[in-house]
Amino acid sequence: MDLFDYMRENQMKAESPLASRLRPTVLEEVVGQQHIIGKDKLLYRAIKADKLGSVIFYGPPGTGKTTLAKVIANTTSAEFTQINATVAGKKDMEEVVRQAKDTLGMYGKKTILFVDEIHRFNKGQQDYLLPFVEDGTLILIGATTENPYFEVNSALISRSIIFELKPLSKEDIMTLIDRAVYDQEKGMGAYHAVIEDDAKEFLADIAGGDARAALNAIELGVLTTEPGSDGKIHITLDVAGECIQKRVVRYDKTGDNHYDTISAFIKSMRGSDPDAAVYYLAKMLYAGEDIKFIARRIMICAAEDVGNADPQALQVAVTASLAVERIGMPEAQIILAQACEYVATAPKSNTAVMSISKAMENVRQVHTTVPPHLQDAHYKGSGKLGRGLTYLYAHEYPKHYVEQQYLPSEIINETFYVPSDNGYERQIKAHMKWIKGGAEDDNQ
Repeated sequence: MDLFDYMRENQMKAESPLASRLRPTVLEEVVGQQHIIGKDKLLYRAIKADKLGSVIFYGPPGTGKTTLAKVIANTTSAEFTQINATVAGKKDMEEVVRQAKDTLGMYGKKTILFVDEIHRFNKGQQDYLLPFVEDGTLILIGATTENPYFEVNSALISRSIIFELKPLSKEDIMTLIDRAVYDQEKGMGAYHAVIEDDAKEFLADIAGGDARAALNAIELGVLTTEPGSDGKIHITLDVAGECIQKRVVRYDKTGDNHYDTISAFIKSMRGSDPDAAVYYLAKMLYAGEDIKFIARRIMICAAEDVGNADPQALQVAVTASLAVERIGMPEAQIILAQACEYVATAPKSNTAVMSISKAMENVRQVHTTVPPHLQDAHYKGSGKLGRGLTYLYAHEYPKHYVEQQYLPSEIINETFYVPSDNGYERQIKAHMKWIKGGAEDDNQ
């Protein structure tokens, strides 16, 4: 590297976005994701030992997928190269493979290929990588915001370990905000900025686990705010709200905040109060809450608090979620209002929560085997193993029901689903009683 290259590189670093400058270079600097990079975790050990195999990082934007790839680049002895699936073509991939083969042949070094947005590759592009991942020419690191089991070639999935990254916690975001404001080397410390506590808390709340969103807001706030009389740049709550393009809803002194409003919204739907539910919905929309996040909460409430008392509630919530994504604001507020009012006024039952919780606990505690008559009998030789021989086909019996053992013998007397007396579950309870012969009137 000559003098001009050195000067150019330093200038690019100085002008690069704050989120890029703050990106960690070693594992110890990474904030969050301790469930996969804690010191006793597989990924941490693999990176430290430089024994990483092909992996796919899956998670929302701003959670550290590219950061982990860069940490690996800084710690591995392998050759590291990167392409972005949104712009890379077949020739780019062929060049990467050619160089990887040369590096392996001449120097005995493997090549790690980081593919950002790997879900953007079509099937043909993903298939092209497969043999080179399989024979060890390339170690693949894929990053995606989409579920890899739906978007990535199953053959690549089977040769990779999937690591799911979670949205960063509020505390994690606040740690990064402090670095951004006060770090003299990589952050904005040279600008002598300070951030007020309520502004920091607001940004950490509203970022929704996306570090990049919070850091971009900090950078914009510092660069566009005039110093005060004390010579310091003050990032106030109003400045923070403007810079992250979200309205600041000022809460009273009782401590209500972003999460309290969400909690009140859910509890109002659960409590069958449509007026309160639509009020808290309006409050969140005014504050600039993500409409997709609101839609997810309505779907969860429809399943968790309404359930089979009104099975239509989940359909309404899911349809509303799809509609708000396609339509966007401001019309999406009408769709969300319709969905939350439907869920709020629907009959309530939490039997789905109770049944799956009890069943999950049972699965954890008791080892069971599927009864032989329920086991798969659709393969040659299954009969000799006694599988499926005594199974009774329900549709051949009156009421399309026949009494036989379905639960494993180890838990034969367990009951998981007990329908409530609310809404449609009254009909479910009556129907189950009828098919088992407990009702006098077979025509009801």
